[in-house]
Amino acid sequence: MSDTPPPPTRKIIHVDMDAFFASVEQRDNPALRGKPVAVGGAGGRGVVAAASYEARKFGVRSAMPSITAARQCPDLIFVPPRFDAYRVVSAQIRAIFNEVADAVEPLSLDEAYLDVTSDRGCFGSATATAQHIRARILAETGLTASAGVSTNKLVAKLASDQNKPDGLTIIPPGKEAAFVQTLPVRRLHGVGPVTAKRLEDMGLHSVAQLAACDPATLAETFRNNADWLLAMANGIDHRAVHEDRQRKSLGAERTFDRDLTDADDLNAALSAIIDDVWRRSEKAGDGPARTVTLKLKYADFRQITRSVTLDPPVADKIRLANASTTLLAREIPPPLGIRLMGVTMSGFANAGEEAEPIGELPLFGAMG
Repeated sequence: MSDTPPPPTRKIIHVDMDAFFASVEQRDNPALRGKPVAVGGAGGRGVVAAASYEARKFGVRSAMPSITAARQCPDLIFVPPRFDAYRVVSAQIRAIFNEVADAVEPLSLDEAYLDVTSDRGCFGSATATAQHIRARILAETGLTASAGVSTNKLVAKLASDQNKPDGLTIIPPGKEAAFVQTLPVRRLHGVGPVTAKRLEDMGLHSVAQLAACDPATLAETFRNNADWLLAMANGIDHRAVHEDRQRKSLGAERTFDRDLTDADDLNAALSAIIDDVWRRSEKAGDGPARTVTLKLKYADFRQITRSVTLDPPVADKIRLANASTTLLAREIPPPLGIRLMGVTMSGFANAGEEAEPIGELPLFGAMG
């Protein structure tokens, strides 16, 4: 029997802004309030970046083609994204987090994990801290946020999504497994559509069914990821909130108004994407990148990636451009028109140790 004491119970809050981009637009333009709004490009090959709750009632969702969204909601109002405005609000929110949390791990402009174990704000409980945070956000930005409170990141994140919008869900110690097992497997973070289908093909539609599955049976399909799936199914997550969560990759991509086949058109599009990637890289300050990846999506939606790992790494825009254009040249002429192109940098020299895994199942599907 080990004499090692169990780790202390953490108090974790996951805060997620409600329909963030769309809510900022409705706040700043009173004419949009109470109406179905989509942030993104209208028509053609535009994609919805965010949808207001009024639009969501019609089934409009982020990443949906704009033409589909307009068909489902004829009165949908499209507005172009204003990322500078969203970043200003995000900075306000982060300042509130930093006042009360021991550590803050941002996931995006509109959500973050907070470790409030020490009760730095002296509110008496994690629940009271979450209530304070949500009230401050509303008072200072005019926007609502939902929050989940529990003992780990997995459960806190699931809880924050439970009573949206403007909700607060508390999962106390000892209730993590019971809460998670009320959910369908598709709600588990890290379980993408492909993985979910594999689980459902095994008859595992709910997290409760997953938790009761024989580990050996699960391992036949998911190999080393079986233990991770079972841990999630029991509400177990030992990941700490990392204040300096290292970026694994940085990139940009574009969907074209028409399919591209001509070499000059493709190289011109690639040049614009490289400009975007390098501008983001300079702003992020992640340092030189060892790997450059080119992503192409064809007219039939088939997608390929091509990568090169460089020594010395990419430390300037010229080297990024040389690597990217070399990768593209190998795919010209393309077998079909290209509808989307992207470039990603990864393996940053300043990253130190590799970032902690967050539950991806790279063999079976993307993040859900």
